[in-house]
Amino acid sequence: MIDPALIIFLKELVQNNNKPWFEERKPYFKSLDTNFKTCANDIMLDLNQHDVIERAKTFRIYRDIRFSKDKTPFKAHRSANWIRAGADKRGGYYMRIKPNEHVIGVGFFSPEKEDLLRIRKELELDAQELRSIISNEPFIKCWGDLQGEQLKTAPRNFDKTHPNMDLIKFKSFYFMKSFTDQQVLSKDFSTIVNTSFKTARPFLNFMSDVLTTDLNGESLL
Repeated sequence: MIDPALIIFLKELVQNNNKPWFEERKPYFKSLDTNFKTCANDIMLDLNQHDVIERAKTFRIYRDIRFSKDKTPFKAHRSANWIRAGADKRGGYYMRIKPNEHVIGVGFFSPEKEDLLRIRKELELDAQELRSIISNEPFIKCWGDLQGEQLKTAPRNFDKTHPNMDLIKFKSFYFMKSFTDQQVLSKDFSTIVNTSFKTARPFLNFMSDVLTTDLNGESLL
């Protein structure tokens, strides 16, 4: 699946993150990146066995350094995400290949202001279904705990003593799973990725239902 040469290239890039070094090896990088894009498309085919994916997107290796103090021109990783198809299917899947810091993820990173408010209103009303999904033993074993930046106190116009404030304070709602180089290069990696993404479907489905209905459960589509 993942070409070992890509990981070696990324390790070397960390030590040589400059344009002359990269330009000299650009044809080689393009061949590695073609393989990475093929992997992303293969994962999309697996995902389409249990979800409906609009497309696989691979991100550019070039960094936007216009407003950054870090002027290194290239990202020392390759990443991709998979966008669910249809207005009723929200959220998505993510993978980052970075030497010994590989991750896959699912969920909602920095949702729009209106979406975040809708999620919080739902959790204010009732968080039992979400708690049941993310505390399910197979889910916990696969994904661990909910991640995402949180407010230090209650959001505006929410009761800070609300019993669901531990969830309401989240600004993003996602799960991440880490892998070593050895795990990423194993023959079972693609199966593990697909199984993990499938395990996350109840979470994505719940959040999609929330974001496509009002507080009375009426469709917004």
